[in-house]
Amino acid sequence: MALSLVRAEPAPPADALAVGRLRLRDFRNYATLGLEPAGLPVVLHGSNGAGKTNLLEAVSMLAPGRGLRGARLAEMDRHGGGPWSLTALVTGREGPLEIATARDAASERRTVRLEGGSARSSASLARHVGMVWLTPAQDRLFQDAPSARRRFLDRLVVTVTPEHARQLGAYERALRERSLMLREGRADPAWLAAIETRLAAAGVAVAAARRDLVAGLARALAEPQDAFPAPLLALAGEVEGWLAEGPALAAEQRLAEALKASRGLDAQTGGAAVGPHRTDLAVRDGETGTAAAQCSTGRQKALLLSIVLAEARLRRERLGELPVMLLDEVAAHLDQQRRGELFEALHTLGAQCWLTGTEPSLFTGLRRRARFLHVHEATVDHDD
Repeated sequence: MALSLVRAEPAPPADALAVGRLRLRDFRNYATLGLEPAGLPVVLHGSNGAGKTNLLEAVSMLAPGRGLRGARLAEMDRHGGGPWSLTALVTGREGPLEIATARDAASERRTVRLEGGSARSSASLARHVGMVWLTPAQDRLFQDAPSARRRFLDRLVVTVTPEHARQLGAYERALRERSLMLREGRADPAWLAAIETRLAAAGVAVAAARRDLVAGLARALAEPQDAFPAPLLALAGEVEGWLAEGPALAAEQRLAEALKASRGLDAQTGGAAVGPHRTDLAVRDGETGTAAAQCSTGRQKALLLSIVLAEARLRRERLGELPVMLLDEVAAHLDQQRRGELFEALHTLGAQCWLTGTEPSLFTGLRRRARFLHVHEATVDHDD
């Protein structure tokens, strides 16, 4: 069922990025769907399995990467249909922008078109779309492996520093190229040195962007504008430590030398023993000093929300625009008071938020402030 909602509603704030129109085809459990949220916050409610998170995932595909689930492109095809495609009208500081993206069945890659013209890759979206999200899987972010926290961190960096998407891609490609050469025994010293020079330059750029983001978040969190606890953030990584000690060029030299010294070990183990791909994000409760992983489940959720809200404020400060916020099952682990504080914080912030939950009663604090949509078996209806 396709649904088009065209009621006159208040326009979103001028500094808020917003999805004004969304069209899906063969995406997850949706054959076709059309939504026009008019830039307002959107509450998607319905039973488990109805398709709420699928809609959030579709919105997340307007940003670089593989969406909020990190799924393979073919996994997003509707069973018996596909390849999936979606189009959207996004409004922001640059005015309205038409975005189309789809899975190319011939190449198994993702195509992106901006205003009808082809983009080189999904990384191009970073210059136009800023998006942050929280999912139930991230409720255990602080107990999870460092790789999960790095992905979370890099998503935040891209939101305020779009160039980070390109640098991160360059680093990962060079890392794979070096690993392949070492594994296959094609260890020509000059060739390896050239790759390691590129790897070091991209790696230091990645680490520097992460340090800048964490410093910016620390400033935003030092001036709390909501009732959520402010966490303390730090980066645990060799390259970040070198940047704290001296200039970027010196850090690049140290990283290149460390990569050269670890060639033998890396040939046996794969990957690289040193580099920003091993960095971790350390988070502590700012009030008690307790490591976030040791806090209660509810406290951890509150700390995560505090980071995401600070990230939105930081993007507005640096780029003059709030990101789109996707909050999947956000009411889980929050008591009634915390939910009320969250909804008030979101309303004050003014960003377009997409929230999901099983019951509309969970979002009472957003009544008359958001568009409530009931999701049922891949159909969407506006609440009366």
